[in-house]
Amino acid sequence: MAHKKGELIVGLDIGTTKITCIVGEVTPDGIDVVGIGTQPSRGLRKGVVINIDATVASIRRAVEEAELMAGCEISSVYAGIAGGHIRGFNSQGVVAVKEKEVRQGDIDRVLDAARAINIPQDREILHVLPQEFIIDEQDGIREPLGMSGVRLEAKVHIVTAAASSAQNIIKCCAKTGLAVADIVLEPLASAEAVLADEEKELGVALVDIGGGTTDLALFVNGAIQHTSVIPIGGGHLTNDIAVGLRTPMQEAERIKIRHGSAQSALLDRDETIEVPSVGGRAPRVLSRRILCEIIEPRVEELFQLVRHEIQKAGQEDLLASGVVLTGGSTLLHGMPELAEEVLGLPVRRGVPRGVGGLIDVVKSPQYATAVGLLHYGARAGRGNGQLLHSSEMQPLRSRVIDWIKELF
Repeated sequence: MAHKKGELIVGLDIGTTKITCIVGEVTPDGIDVVGIGTQPSRGLRKGVVINIDATVASIRRAVEEAELMAGCEISSVYAGIAGGHIRGFNSQGVVAVKEKEVRQGDIDRVLDAARAINIPQDREILHVLPQEFIIDEQDGIREPLGMSGVRLEAKVHIVTAAASSAQNIIKCCAKTGLAVADIVLEPLASAEAVLADEEKELGVALVDIGGGTTDLALFVNGAIQHTSVIPIGGGHLTNDIAVGLRTPMQEAERIKIRHGSAQSALLDRDETIEVPSVGGRAPRVLSRRILCEIIEPRVEELFQLVRHEIQKAGQEDLLASGVVLTGGSTLLHGMPELAEEVLGLPVRRGVPRGVGGLIDVVKSPQYATAVGLLHYGARAGRGNGQLLHSSEMQPLRSRVIDWIKELF
């Protein structure tokens, strides 16, 4: 579908350790990344906002950086959501086909029937994701539109979130003058960026290891089957290193990135690292193996939890494509090898694909979610005309700011 040049989509990945804002321009060939802003995240814990003012300040700086690089005003974003409060489950709905031929109205009704479930008042539905449609006992149908039949059934995967967490993300964006076009589950966004269609068909597990949480999404037969969030991430590794080596958190993070490894077997025996001490004491020289002996058990524990989740979903025999690791923490040396050992499946690192422009900047697992939000936004925008033309951005921003002033 051809688009006018100059339509912009903005993805905002509000993570526990960093906030990334990516601006994409829709071109006839796909999406070009034209601006990116990254800031350390202050005010989130395990993917959930715990300090609105600190989060707002981080979002504002990341957005300003992206605006400067892209040379545009940002007014509307697709925001990612994660955290231990996310719940995913499967549901189904059945309706009678009115005209003996499936119309869009029938599809909408059957999806409404599938989502008509009892959920607590403090939760809201984020996504209703069709897995397959069944027409008169004929299953495995992806696109039922125009097919003949009298009974239409839909199997769907429903993702719910704590209403307060979703509201806090919208509130943080509103305080920076941004409207939220949609809130998207982060592992879904990451999957858009790093998974190939063949992998989804054959069966694949996406494991997105962020700073505060690890998100899991399982795809079989081209559709999502299971989502869950494990409240352990790269920040826990940093914390373990800080405690184990008695060094400040910033230094622990630096040591993890520069010298960390998830497999001590891959290291030379006599490698050493210098570890700064706390409170002005002299730095110490330690074997790199000691560092890995702190990291390895924690990473192993994480993959044990991932394996348990896959087994709980009953999908362990269906993942023919294996596992794709993404997220900033997967840059750690030796992580795919350890994952293969624990999970007993082939593992690869996933980097964002399918975009042009500043590809060298975003070609890293840590930008998977933000790039995925662009893909998601492009698809959703085509459906409901939500893509913004760069010339429309300024007036919309001033309208949003007027609206905020009325609110506060």
